[in-house]
Amino acid sequence: MEFLQPPGWPRPKGYSNGVAARGRQVYVSGMVGWDADGQFRSDDFVDQARQALANIVAVLREAGAGPEHIVRMTWYVLDRREYLEAGAALGAAYRELIGRHYPAMSAVQVSALMEERARVEIEVTAVLPD
Repeated sequence: MEFLQPPGWPRPKGYSNGVAARGRQVYVSGMVGWDADGQFRSDDFVDQARQALANIVAVLREAGAGPEHIVRMTWYVLDRREYLEAGAALGAAYRELIGRHYPAMSAVQVSALMEERARVEIEVTAVLPD
């Protein structure tokens, strides 16, 4: 995996500008903050994000992959301000589950998610090296 940083560009915080990778591709659908029983245990943004990330790790494990194989991550959030204000706690939850691995990442505010109680939905693409 090669992280792409054009010369002279400021280094992004918490993500990479681009990633080049070769190998088996794994696509994880949008994960929300419910547990393995499909139940939301919290309406708190950070709690739901932590659970969504844990769900991603569980799906990756099924492919023999881990967080270090993630090359792309997209966050869909209901409230941009809620996402930005959660910075420190969200960063701690991210590092707890994903580590200090920062793939290419996008965050998008949306008007609604399909699951009514969901505050965030996260999807990833991972690549296991050949």
